Amino acid sequence: MRRPWLAPLTPIYAAGVALRNRRIEDGSEAIRRLGWPVVSIGGISAGGAGKTPLTIALARALGERGLHVDVLSRGYGRRSKRTERVDADGAADEFGDEPILIARETGVPVYVARQRFEAGQLAEAAQIDSTLPGIHLRAVHLLDDGFQHRQLHRDVDILLLDGRDWHEGGLLPAGNLREPIEAARRATVIAIPDGERGRELEERLRAWGWEGPVWRLRRKMVVLVADGAVMAFCGIARPEQFFAGLDAAGVRMAGRYAFRDHHEYTHADLERLVTAAEKSHADAFVTTEKDLVRLGKMASALRNRLPLTTAGLRIEIENEDEVIEWLTARMADACRG
Repeated sequence: MRRPWLAPLTPIYAAGVALRNRRIEDGSEAIRRLGWPVVSIGGISAGGAGKTPLTIALARALGERGLHVDVLSRGYGRRSKRTERVDADGAADEFGDEPILIARETGVPVYVARQRFEAGQLAEAAQIDSTLPGIHLRAVHLLDDGFQHRQLHRDVDILLLDGRDWHEGGLLPAGNLREPIEAARRATVIAIPDGERGRELEERLRAWGWEGPVWRLRRKMVVLVADGAVMAFCGIARPEQFFAGLDAAGVRMAGRYAFRDHHEYTHADLERLVTAAEKSHADAFVTTEKDLVRLGKMASALRNRLPLTTAGLRIEIENEDEVIEWLTARMADACRG
């Protein structure tokens, strides 16, 4: 999203990013290391890259291969400052919407803290009395949205990148990039969309000089069945992706409503949605899984008026077995090191 009226503020933001990175690189700001390997999943843009779905996919894939997996998160949007394990049945203002969604979808322990190092310490402490032999050799922390969280050492740095980051790049607040595209060189792996767009992006990356691994990701919208036309709504960074996914899945939309990213719903919002649904003769509501988490108990108020269903984004990794084999080998090297 372009915000040209904010362009005068971009140099200030750029200076702040450069200063912060310089402090990491010259040792002024310490980088702390946890006892288990850390795999970071992050993006260079502000939201909408698919970081949480990829974290969920990796947690499942690694768990299926016998590893002890947990997820470390900042818990964006939560009010608490405590370092704690996420309750999958908790509220978004306690833990953040994404940590709750990850906990529900994977069943793995998820820990939140302002500093992810402290979340990792809590996760490792929880396993001190474990009877699992050699757990430190078969355990991994997944760092959700961690590319910019450089204060924590990571053994693998996965960066999600798409064509918009490359072609429509522009730093916040006028653009959508958290860092200049040059920061992608810090990554261990770059993950891109599959298909023709992905092939074009990989060609550009290789021409740019990227020699590291490139993973291809397939995005799939999973829509729980809703009869008739729906009123679609969401509060995510790139709502157009959600609406386009519904279109591609054959969902008939009577209307659509987009709130700001990580929007905290109010009863007034629900009344607006109900009014819009009635005017458009919608038969049901459909929203994202993260929005359902943020709705919390208010979801029942919508269900009392019309059926409420969800659409979730799933990430499939091309050549998943090879990717996970490579990833586990890197983690084994980190343990031996």
